[in-house]
Amino acid sequence: MANKTAPLLIAIGASLWGIIGVFVTYLYEMGFTPIQVVAIRVLTAAIFMSTYLLFKNRHLFKIKPRDSRYFIGTGIISIVLFNWCLFSSMEESSISIAFILLYTAPAFVTILSRILFKESLTFRKVTALLITLVGCSLVIGIFSNSAESLSLYGLIIGLGSGFFYALYSIFGKAALSKYDSLTVTVYTFLFASVAIVPFSGLGSMVATFTNLKVWGLVIGLGFLSTMLPFIFYTKGLHHVESSRASIIATIEPVVASFIGFFIFNETLSLWQYIGMILVISSVIIVQESKKRKGAQPLYHKAEA
Repeated sequence: MANKTAPLLIAIGASLWGIIGVFVTYLYEMGFTPIQVVAIRVLTAAIFMSTYLLFKNRHLFKIKPRDSRYFIGTGIISIVLFNWCLFSSMEESSISIAFILLYTAPAFVTILSRILFKESLTFRKVTALLITLVGCSLVIGIFSNSAESLSLYGLIIGLGSGFFYALYSIFGKAALSKYDSLTVTVYTFLFASVAIVPFSGLGSMVATFTNLKVWGLVIGLGFLSTMLPFIFYTKGLHHVESSRASIIATIEPVVASFIGFFIFNETLSLWQYIGMILVISSVIIVQESKKRKGAQPLYHKAEA
């Protein structure tokens, strides 16, 4: 039964990641800035995940002080900057475009892995990179003169979210060789919280937290779109290989696009929808390549 429900759990987890735009957009409307929303997400996620780990297996909290450098990489360099770029991209463009540019992460992982780990660039990988390039060109509105075309700043921060998310796989590879994925995730959010919360300006928003709607959005962001999808995805990953799980997780930008369309009336041009399909296709091509080799991919959502 577990094997049959595993793909569904992964799909649910990816879908919950996909609805994050709802909470982010409404927090913007309440007066929060992108950096404050990042601070809210990492802090609430750190609290929820730490509590979960405390009850599940408190021994997983043990790490060696010298290994803190791994979590500076995953938490500060990757998660903080990735979330800031993603949330800023939502504000600058749209939820749909932000999530598609985020999905350039596998392409960045492929390039970085070639440079840092000397991994081979196969025909399938090169093909996937080219498809990603074409897809992104269409998504940013290269063939569109409409309002949906993306500014240079929007493009840079959108690609930045993919790049910094990709760095998580690079830094996380070393950390996961020594620690459980739960340990890595908890310390990633703890380090991220320590790095950004004091400088986020959340103190100036204290009065806003008297609004129950804000607390609903905060819990939705930290629990519904961060902790729960991690648990569902990880549970499903125990019974489904990572490459297949990554392919199932491409439902995330699809859900994000539906959210943008039905809730916030976001629309894209035909060329942009074609670009979206191409970017998702490139992710599938890369993961299928790794699946055939029997390797575990560096990029999968369970660790983010």
